[in-house]
Amino acid sequence: MTLLDKDGVRLTLDEAESVATVTLANPDKRNAQSPALWRALTEAGRILPGSVRVVVLRGEGKSFSAGLDRQAFTPEGFDGEPSFIDLARGSDADLDATIAEYQEAFTWWRRNDVISVAAVQGHAIGAGFQLALGCDLRVCADDVQFAMRETSLGLVPDLAGTHPLVGLVGYARALEICVTGRFVQAAEAERTGLANLVVPTAELDAAVADLTAALLAAPRNAVVETKALLRGTAGRSYEEQRVAERGAQARRLRDLAGVGD
Repeated sequence: MTLLDKDGVRLTLDEAESVATVTLANPDKRNAQSPALWRALTEAGRILPGSVRVVVLRGEGKSFSAGLDRQAFTPEGFDGEPSFIDLARGSDADLDATIAEYQEAFTWWRRNDVISVAAVQGHAIGAGFQLALGCDLRVCADDVQFAMRETSLGLVPDLAGTHPLVGLVGYARALEICVTGRFVQAAEAERTGLANLVVPTAELDAAVADLTAALLAAPRNAVVETKALLRGTAGRSYEEQRVAERGAQARRLRDLAGVGD
């Protein structure tokens, strides 16, 4: 079932409506990104049915996403969109609001009620890298090449990718990856935790399907509570996390015993 197909983004559901697939669907441009695509991604998150438990993000063609469409760097930018020059000339509040709107496309993947899996092949550059980082898990083909090129262009990674990158690979390696703009290939991605799994390109779809089936095996409420617990660790002390664990387990026990609120 197709729920959305616009601006290079397609959202489909499986028959059980428990797995949604978001596809970047502009392979001729290596799934280059634009503000219109980001709004479509945000819309996909907003219209996601409540029955969905796993969201798979993939890119059609040889590349996951080559990053921001180069048209963004031209004086005219995209039709109907503010150019970089227009943004720079705007007020601080307007500039902040515009970037915040763009970021929405990259943030909903980590919400507690779904688990998101990025299936990444070929190039995942800049905004493409950050979109993969927005997901909970990454299954990568052995031809994957991640790179964060924003700093090389005089910019910074601003699409919500810096926090998960540091969390996965540590500050020093994240700094080096961002400032040099170098490629991170499959072996390093798997070794450093960027990739949960690396498989031959021909096996990517099957590996994602296997992982999706495994993610669906546990009861939904237990998965939601577990994800919330793990996501909250960064903001809690060891003792605070123990308290959170007790509260989550109490909710689960009461639910299983049929004595919830």
